[in-house]
Amino acid sequence: MPDQKRVLLKVIVLGDSGVGKTSLMNQYVNKKFREQYKATIGADFVTKELQVDDKHVTLQIWDTAGQERFQSLGAAFYRGADCCVLVYDVNAPKSFETLRKWHEEFLKQADPVDPSTFPFVVIGNKVDVEGEKNRMNNMRKAREWCDSRGNIPCIETSAKENYNVDVAFHCVAKMALTHERAPDEEDMDIEINYSMAGLLDSAVSEADHKEHYREWKCGC
Repeated sequence: MPDQKRVLLKVIVLGDSGVGKTSLMNQYVNKKFREQYKATIGADFVTKELQVDDKHVTLQIWDTAGQERFQSLGAAFYRGADCCVLVYDVNAPKSFETLRKWHEEFLKQADPVDPSTFPFVVIGNKVDVEGEKNRMNNMRKAREWCDSRGNIPCIETSAKENYNVDVAFHCVAKMALTHERAPDEEDMDIEINYSMAGLLDSAVSEADHKEHYREWKCGC
């Protein structure tokens, strides 16, 4: 019987202050949403254990401050990351416009061996907030931006209503597994399923009772 060794994956979450990074993580790990906004100071992390295909995975998810004075956390913070999550507010155009800055900041600090293949996931949060016209326009731009950077998965979520949060982070885990390289990789016979078909089915069924939300489609 194969050894079911748990894989530790480090995930960095970046984005402007107030886009809901902490709320997404709290909803995913603790199934809680806090109405009062409290800015993250510096950086903090939470962990979540899950099963991805036949792998036991521990996600170590690092939350970061979006304020300018806390942006330069240093290369040591980014080192060893297996995936980077870029979060923006679907109703705040400026938070999307700064994704390029966060994308560049991560690549500069993490300095991955091959920047063109390092896994990113983009999350457009706060789809529960009224503002359909702005949201649809921003999501279109986000998908175009992601497509131009190697078809980065782009997912809409609501931390408040727990919409697509589990789906998004499961996608993150799968993307991170494509980057993680265990020393005994050959012995473990790692086979990563890139299709995400099961996740797509779950996302569509969840959207059936949320007709005012745009249908989600994962690109990973």
